Amino acid sequence: MSNAVDSPSEVVLDFFRTAFTEQNPREAARRYLSTGYIQHNPSVPDGPEAFVTLMEGLFAQAPLASSELMRTIADGDLVALHYRVTMAPGDRGMAVVDIFRVEAGRIVEHWDVVQPVPEKAANANGMF
Repeated sequence: MSNAVDSPSEVVLDFFRTAFTEQNPREAARRYLSTGYIQHNPSVPDGPEAFVTLMEGLFAQAPLASSELMRTIADGDLVALHYRVTMAPGDRGMAVVDIFRVEAGRIVEHWDVVQPVPEKAANANGMF
């Protein structure tokens, strides 16, 4: 896949598949994160190596972690992914929305919102 011609959605979806489904964050970062990658999560430093370190540590601690993509929303250079993350089978998991900004086939900026899936909800609508 040539990043220069791929749409922002294709870039982000392949990044997600490589980093989370295949659990290969190093390859995902190599292919898709810009060297000046800006991270808006206050717990994570900027840069591709910080992403790799975080995700490799997570997968080492929770090798059965999985991510189930529910929807993709795109608007120009911004792509949002809504998905469920579980750390182990039987885990209720977390609802996640990642927002990526793509420039010239590379992810240059990231925001996220993470919310635990509660045992009981005030409505029957579900989070996904």
